[in-house]
Amino acid sequence: MVYDRSLCWLRRDLRLGDNTALSAATHNSRKVFVVFIFDVCILQKLKDKDDRRVTFIVHSLRELSSKLQAKKSDLLVRVGNPIEEITKLANQLQVNAVFANKDYEPYAKTRDLEVSKNLLVNGVDFNSYKDQVIFEYPEIISGQGRPYRVYTPYKNNWLKNLGPEHISNQVVNFKALAPLVSIDKYIKEWSFSTLGFKENSLWLEAGESAAQKRLKQFEKSENNYFDNRNFPYIQDGTSGLSVHLRFGTISIRELVRNTQNKNNIGVKTWLSELIWRDFYQTILDQFPYVAKTCFQTECDKIKWPGKSRHFDLWCKGMTGYPLIDAAMRHFNNTGWMHNRLRMIVASFLTKDLLVDWRKGESWFARKLLDFDLAANNGGWQWSASTGCDAQPYFRIFNPITQSKNFDPDGSFIRQHIPEISGFSDRRIHWPHDAGIEEQTESKCLLGKEYPHPVVAHDIQRKIAIELFKAVKS
Repeated sequence: MVYDRSLCWLRRDLRLGDNTALSAATHNSRKVFVVFIFDVCILQKLKDKDDRRVTFIVHSLRELSSKLQAKKSDLLVRVGNPIEEITKLANQLQVNAVFANKDYEPYAKTRDLEVSKNLLVNGVDFNSYKDQVIFEYPEIISGQGRPYRVYTPYKNNWLKNLGPEHISNQVVNFKALAPLVSIDKYIKEWSFSTLGFKENSLWLEAGESAAQKRLKQFEKSENNYFDNRNFPYIQDGTSGLSVHLRFGTISIRELVRNTQNKNNIGVKTWLSELIWRDFYQTILDQFPYVAKTCFQTECDKIKWPGKSRHFDLWCKGMTGYPLIDAAMRHFNNTGWMHNRLRMIVASFLTKDLLVDWRKGESWFARKLLDFDLAANNGGWQWSASTGCDAQPYFRIFNPITQSKNFDPDGSFIRQHIPEISGFSDRRIHWPHDAGIEEQTESKCLLGKEYPHPVVAHDIQRKIAIELFKAVKS
């Protein structure tokens, strides 16, 4: 069916290239308008008025607008409730259909259902497409016809089913874009002040072009990914593409295409990380209760005894455990955290400080530039041993051992905790054994310039294991 006029609604797909909904709209419509809506239902819940995610979106939209203008079209931007704004725009533009890419979060699914109902009343079709994952449920299912709960068999089935059609480039027909003359009167001015937010600094450049540059940069080091991915002090140890994937400034299909016909262990390991992303999206889609409760429901019986004061110190990076504090300070300053560090700080909060994983997940949800509900929830529940295919509760990261293994000479620690930078490479992972003379020589008096440890790891580890044993039995 060919529509006369259509509206393509961008959400988590802030790009023109390899965009499924935009491709479908422009190949099945004579004229296509492109819109992005700043969802006030989401914006109103953001606690920080300089939230970096808003800055990333604004910068990405500005580039999108410029790219569309170069093609003699433009981007329509609205601020409001999408359920109302899409209906209003569809009427104003007199479109026959709205095209959008699917979002698997509970709120998004409910929102899209309401939008489709409103459009249907006015005789407007709502067409949605798989775009942010390679496979969605029920494309990958277990032998019993159910969604997988364990990653490895899911991954094996994912790889077995992958074909060229799943990662093909979704080419856009730019000739179908509505010309500027058709859009001009619908364009509204908007800015940070319109949104009620302030611009913030970003640790990486936003937008589709920046995503392409970062991918090309990663290609130079991808063969070393297996060896370097766990070391936060290695600048190009990871791809840095998680933010671009989250906002769709790059296509997941392009990233998977980029791994094909490469047998290097680094590339294969990188592909496994992309498959984890699909896995967690499926878990959230099929088990939406995980957004608020434990995937392993018996773990909801755990009474987490952690103290609010300890949680606050963890947030600030003042626990007395150097690698934990360095990770949290870097996180607070940038909105990004290395994946190895995410696991370590999450384990420390839940198994050492004995704080409910939901508090940590919520802090990450507030601060992460690449925040994705499915991945964040999945990662936190994995670390807390409450999720699907989770870390066994009796395997608990030792933060000092992790520090020695993954920041051996203390490079990362020194960068973010300058007050203890004077300690030796051997001592910096645990300066608390230093005598007063060594502290003086290192220009750091413990308990004054840097805090004493808030808890003893060996003691807390035993308490954590007993907590889990109680509910598992």
